Amino acid sequence: MLSNLLSCCLGVFLVLLLNLGKAAASLAAGPDASPGALLFEQHCAGCHINGGNIIRRGKNLKLKALEREKIATVAAIAAIAREGRGQMSGYADVLGSDGDQLVAEWVLTQAQNAWTQG
Repeated sequence: MLSNLLSCCLGVFLVLLLNLGKAAASLAAGPDASPGALLFEQHCAGCHINGGNIIRRGKNLKLKALEREKIATVAAIAAIAREGRGQMSGYADVLGSDGDQLVAEWVLTQAQNAWTQG
């Protein structure tokens, strides 16, 4: 009984956390956001809030992590967005024909600016 209650509470907490991430991304993207920012908000921000990673902390989108993994280029980030890597699935189907490039350009710019918005 207690185990079920804890599982339920954990599930609710995760859903709330994901929704908070999407809300933060919506605020960050703003009404005149770039296509890359909008795609990131729709498909990536649930796990990568402000460049972080709610699943695996070390696998974030901060510049230091991108450089450590040798993926601090638009081409490398686009490939991961398109094809996936490790536990992350690829998003080629939902990003569209050039969405991976748009997201990658936006992500790299955000990483270079330490994920500060505005």
